[in-house]
Amino acid sequence: MAETTASTRLWNLARGMLRTRELPLLLIIVVTIVIMANRNEYFLTTANFRAMFVGLTPTAIIAVGMVILLVSGGFDLSVGAVLALSGTICARLVLDGMEQPVAVFGVLLMGAGIGFINGLLVTKLKINPLVATLGTLSIARGIAQVLTEGVSISGLPATFGTTGSAQIANIPYMVLMMLVIVIIGDLALRHTRALRQAYYVGSNENSARLSGIPVDRVRIFTYMLTAFLAAFAGVLLASRLMAGTPTAAQGLELQVLAACVIGGASLTGGEGTVLGAFLGVVFISIVSNIMTMEAVSIFWQQAVTGFILITAVAFDMLVSRRNA
Repeated sequence: MAETTASTRLWNLARGMLRTRELPLLLIIVVTIVIMANRNEYFLTTANFRAMFVGLTPTAIIAVGMVILLVSGGFDLSVGAVLALSGTICARLVLDGMEQPVAVFGVLLMGAGIGFINGLLVTKLKINPLVATLGTLSIARGIAQVLTEGVSISGLPATFGTTGSAQIANIPYMVLMMLVIVIIGDLALRHTRALRQAYYVGSNENSARLSGIPVDRVRIFTYMLTAFLAAFAGVLLASRLMAGTPTAAQGLELQVLAACVIGGASLTGGEGTVLGAFLGVVFISIVSNIMTMEAVSIFWQQAVTGFILITAVAFDMLVSRRNA
């Protein structure tokens, strides 16, 4: 009898784990790594994984904010433009002689301000998030182009690149910062009352209002957090490249959305975890890395990202209909 009970518990635990998107996705990542390691001797090397994780750092940082925003029932297509604008303005300010901490603080404040505007447009003016954030995308990208006339800002002092090039125990500092943000974001979304409210808002807005949850305030905060993290990612990228690039991160918003949906977030709100979004970013980065090693055209890589996004959203819709 005891053995039967133990077996039942193990079976229920296994079923519960399989229902989550994280475990199957992690298994897919592991299987992909094993297959590719046998196919290409350079894939499973420290240098390759180091380069891959440095490259995915901005995407993963933004994905933390994006998945929380998706959980609350919103989304933001302006994150790539906010990243580019933030990196460009930060580089411009530093090159003009402003103290680097002051420049970084000002840029992060600007990012939060952009998110605040997005939140107001969606919650107070009731503008569709697609239209609102597409408009913000165009404005932010346009301002970055105007300020630089489309040319990257270079010639920055060597100290500006410290964060982007520093290492701790042979691990890039920016990668460690990204991992800390992912861990804190995942724990906060799972266990803190403030962020747990995002699930209630995204699942049923009317019920959340009746329960006394400040729905508009929660949504505005999630937009601010997403834009703030996009600005932070822009500063990190500028530090790594030692340049402010107005054309940086074009199409990044689609990669972030695809990663979040692959990791279990729903475009209808109420579902998703930071860990799942991070694993989605890792999966997309591995696929991109494999295609690069196989000498696949960059244009095909963009097509594959679009295909992954459509497949993930279609799967999400099928699961939602089955559970309805």
